[in-house]
Amino acid sequence: MEFSAQQIAAVLGGKLYGNAEVAVRDVAPIEQAQPWHLSFITDEKYLPFLKTSQAGVVLVSKGLTELKDLRDFKDLKDFKDRAFILVENARGAMGQLLKMVSAAMNPAKKGIEQPSFVSEGVAVPENAYIGAFAYIGKNVKLGAGVQIYPQVYIGDNVTIGEGTVLYSGVRVYAHCKIGKGCILHSGVVIGADGFGFEPDAQGVNQKIPQIGNVIIEDDVEIGANTTIDRAMMGSTVVHKNVKIDNLVQIAHNVEVGESTFLCAQVGIAGSSKVGKHCILTGQVGVAGHIEITDNCIFGAQAGIAGSVRKPGMYQGTPAIDASVWRRATVGYKQLPEILKRIQSLEKKQPIIS
Repeated sequence: MEFSAQQIAAVLGGKLYGNAEVAVRDVAPIEQAQPWHLSFITDEKYLPFLKTSQAGVVLVSKGLTELKDLRDFKDLKDFKDRAFILVENARGAMGQLLKMVSAAMNPAKKGIEQPSFVSEGVAVPENAYIGAFAYIGKNVKLGAGVQIYPQVYIGDNVTIGEGTVLYSGVRVYAHCKIGKGCILHSGVVIGADGFGFEPDAQGVNQKIPQIGNVIIEDDVEIGANTTIDRAMMGSTVVHKNVKIDNLVQIAHNVEVGESTFLCAQVGIAGSSKVGKHCILTGQVGVAGHIEITDNCIFGAQAGIAGSVRKPGMYQGTPAIDASVWRRATVGYKQLPEILKRIQSLEKKQPIIS
């Protein structure tokens, strides 16, 4: 499947320079691209590749310096075999194109493969897909165009919204609700029991039944082998447009706010609330029963031990303002030398207690 530079510019609404007839059939990073590749530049450090890359078509963000008068383009000698398209956001434009290509390469499936099991009375929309060895429990409600890949388990009384995709090996326990346009990758488990135990008088840990559910709102993507536990009572809630990476653990009765990012190996303990438009980067840990306000960013391996009520960037364990943490880190590196100096001073003038 090939696309010309002119076709790409028309789709993106970008400004085209160079050979409008140049055709590309694949994508590649700018430093590795060949004449049949489409690539993009969004960062100043990659601008030198405009003169050295062999990419047939390059998307370039308008905001980069030295591009207003197109001096970088005018200096290129191989203009006749290349094309450049100026767009507002090259990375976003590339994403737009990749969505179109992905849809063409991976069209939605339809029909019910055998062997699979669909409980009596469950209505399967005509344009839905149920893969081989899938299990659909009683009273399940499926929206139009759902894609349920092989070996998916869906428990009783589950609701799955229109256009949602469950890849192979997903497990959705009973009574959970998943919204429209969601993507659940392989190994995701929705609605397993929350980690609830209470020692009795003899010190034996007794299980507390977890009788709530999980609610996943619209346009949520959940990465492979992520687990979201059902509530003890009520619901564990992931609000719309949340994006969750692989290997994330969300405990019972947690609430994750709209458009928040949870990166790999984040762990959120029970009954905590994460606000809207937050970013928790890799291996961030969140203690239980705390609240994080909207618009917070936490650096890798941050430990959030208490409620965070002010938007901003945080780092460290316990998590503190990132600028303070950076200064403290510099001091930490100097500790061995500082200790030597203190010991030297003590030898010269012993401390009298």
